[in-house]
Amino acid sequence: MPNRMIRPVPEDTTRERILKAAILRFSTHSYEETGLRDIAADVGVDMAYVHRSFGSKEKLFREAVKAIVRPEVWLVGEASELHVTLAKEVLAEKGANEIRSFDVLARSFSSPEASRVFRELIDEGLVKPMASKCPVVSEQRASMVAAFLAGVSILRDVIGTPALQSGGNDRELMALVSQVVEFIMNEDKGCQTMTTAVPISREPQ
Repeated sequence: MPNRMIRPVPEDTTRERILKAAILRFSTHSYEETGLRDIAADVGVDMAYVHRSFGSKEKLFREAVKAIVRPEVWLVGEASELHVTLAKEVLAEKGANEIRSFDVLARSFSSPEASRVFRELIDEGLVKPMASKCPVVSEQRASMVAAFLAGVSILRDVIGTPALQSGGNDRELMALVSQVVEFIMNEDKGCQTMTTAVPISREPQ
């Protein structure tokens, strides 16, 4: 699951440029730290234009989360390798203008306003689609997968826990995260509804 590159292209409307700027802002700053004025400045438009386009910061935040929490983004790979794909996603190193699925959640998990959005969109964009595509994974198990990965992301990217900082290059950490996800999913029951596996690369024996 590669990081998503978020950057304007010539075909973008001003509204699309605002949304992309919001996604990048919310992936690196908390909900409280981010203002419409900051996003407007990133795009080079008046703050009133941002407000007219989206109505409020919470509505713009909702659109930003919806843009990155999509089943076709989260649920890639063979079911037998989904735990590896999700581990790679949460531990991936990222460059400028790149985001990962849990970046926005990790930055704003403590905000009451942001939490209202997360409750709805995580359920609709991850929990229910995972349970639907893989019937042996219940909504409870899918919720636990999301909770575990969100916790790893918060400890790694917001709190800065040292032992989690080398995730993209640490095979042991990658294996640990993927094994926990696999255990939560109870994958041994089998679910073969997804496509394209992304295996962990290993050193030759």
